[in-house]
Amino acid sequence: MSKSTDPQYQRRFRTNSTRRALTITGALLWVLNCGQSPVPSTEETSPVTVEPVQSSTTAPAIAPVLVTEPVAVDSDDPAIWIHPEDPTKSLILGTDKGGAVYAFDLDGQILEDKTVSGLARINNVDVGYGLQLDGTPTDIAVATERPTSSLKVYRLPEMTAIDGGGIEIFVGQEAANRPMGVALYKRPTDGALFAIVSRKEGPSGAYLWQYRLQDDGSGTVEAVKVREFGEFSGTGEIEAVAVDNELGYVYYSDEGAGIHKYHADPDAQDANVELALFGTDGFAQDREGISIYKIDDGTGYILVSDQQANAFRIFTREGAPGYPHDHQFIKSVAVSTNESDGSEVTSAALNASFPNGLFIAMSDDKTFHLYSWQDVAGEDLVLAPNGQRSAE
Repeated sequence: MSKSTDPQYQRRFRTNSTRRALTITGALLWVLNCGQSPVPSTEETSPVTVEPVQSSTTAPAIAPVLVTEPVAVDSDDPAIWIHPEDPTKSLILGTDKGGAVYAFDLDGQILEDKTVSGLARINNVDVGYGLQLDGTPTDIAVATERPTSSLKVYRLPEMTAIDGGGIEIFVGQEAANRPMGVALYKRPTDGALFAIVSRKEGPSGAYLWQYRLQDDGSGTVEAVKVREFGEFSGTGEIEAVAVDNELGYVYYSDEGAGIHKYHADPDAQDANVELALFGTDGFAQDREGISIYKIDDGTGYILVSDQQANAFRIFTREGAPGYPHDHQFIKSVAVSTNESDGSEVTSAALNASFPNGLFIAMSDDKTFHLYSWQDVAGEDLVLAPNGQRSAE
C-alpha cells in the first residue's frame, strides 16, 4: 500500500494539518491582540509531507517550437522513433483516425514515402526497439486499428508492414473488442517485446490485454496473449497507456478516476496487483495522454493530459522518498493544444531545436505540437539531455 493511500498516514496528515492550522491561527490572534511577535508553539507534531496544492494552472500557455503539417481527418496519438546513429534523422509518427499513420521529420513536415494510408480507424501508436525478426534486431511501430480489432505492425524506419495483414486481438470479446491505446514494453532480462493494449470498453480486472510479439518463423510478427489485467472505475473509458521500460511499470489513464500503475512484466510477482492509483483530483474532467520524461538515475516526470483544461499535470516518476508508488504532483503546464489526447516525450537531445528533449502533444485541429523540453520544465523541472542531468 502506498503512503498516500495508507489510512494511518491519512489520519496523521489530517491531525497534523489541523494542529498546524490551530497553531497558526493562535499566532495571528496573538499578533493582532498584543502587537507582539508570536510565541513559538511547544506542541510536538509528527513530520508530514504536504503535496503542492492541486489547482488549475493560471500561467500562460507555453508556445510550441513548431506545429506539424495537418493530417487529413483527425489527429490522435504521437510516437517518437530515435535514429540510432543520427538523432537529427529521428521520426515522429502520428495517427489519423481517418485511417493513416503519418510520418514527420523533426521540422514537422510530412514524409509521404513513410506515411501509411488506406487503413481503417487508427487510434494509438507506439515504438519498440530490437525485436528479433529473421535473426535481426528490428525496430517497429505498432498501431491499433479499431474496426478490425487488430494491431498493425511496421518496420522502422521504412514503415513497411510486417504483420501479415494485421494481428487480431481481443479474440472472443465480440462485445468489447475495439482496441484503443497501445504501449510497448521491452523486458530487460531477455529482450522480449510486449504490446499492452487498452480498449473502448471492458471489464474491471481485465480491461487491458498483454501480448508477446515475436517472429512466427517467417519474418512476420505474431502476438501471443500472456495476461489480462487492469482495474476500471466504470466512468468514461481507458485509452492512454504508457510503459517505463527501465523501472518496469505500466501506467494507464482511467478517464474519470485517475492513473493506475502495475508491473509491466507479466511474469513479475504480483503482476496483476495494482501498485498505485494517483491523479485522482485536480483534473478539469478527463485524464488522457501519458508520457514519461526519463532520467538515467531513475528519476524523471510523468506527464498526464488534463484534456479539458488544455494542460498537462506533472508527477514525480520515482514517487516519494521511501514510497516509490506515491507519485507526487509537481505542477500543471498550460499548452497551446486544444483538447489534447495523445502525447509523447523523450529526453534525447535531437537537434538544436530540442537540445534537452522533445515533448509532443496532439491538438484537435489535425496537428501535433512540438515543444522544447526546457519550455515545459521552466524553473521547476530538471533538464537531462540524453538522460544525464545538466549541471546545476
